[in-house]
Amino acid sequence: MGILSGNPKDEPMHYGEISSVWMASTVAKGAVSCYQAYLNHAGDKDLKKVLGDLIDQAKLEIKECDTLLTDNGIAPSPTLPERPQVKLEDIPAGARFTDPEIAAKISADISVGLVACSQAMGQSIREDIGALFAKYHLTKAASGLRLLQINKEKGWLIPPPLQLKRLETVNA
Repeated sequence: MGILSGNPKDEPMHYGEISSVWMASTVAKGAVSCYQAYLNHAGDKDLKKVLGDLIDQAKLEIKECDTLLTDNGIAPSPTLPERPQVKLEDIPAGARFTDPEIAAKISADISVGLVACSQAMGQSIREDIGALFAKYHLTKAASGLRLLQINKEKGWLIPPPLQLKRLETVNA
């Protein structure tokens, strides 16, 4: 039996796993803070629901990643303070994020999160860490699909140039 056999939770984490877990926790802490601010700016009820769900997911990721880090003797990054709730009407128009801006930003965050989860899964040699990031990947993919549908329904999606008609090829 080698050092990397048996219960994965008893195996040491390698530096890449430590970095990925620590960064996932740190990014999730930033997401909670940012999405709480976006929640204050959002007016659309569907967007508010997505933001609430993303905050709940980020808090779960923080809890799981910080537990994994502390169980392995690594100090997690500090948690940011909770943001106070603000009435939408109290935010000046020029200082307010619009619903389409918020939706675009969280769509981009989800996209980047999918890539980060894939990278963490690929570098993990501990099955439990790979499975943890696979779970996060699946959740982010589902959130991304849900947000894409909302973006389309609300007319917030700005697609890249679309090829509507294909050029005919010339046979020489």
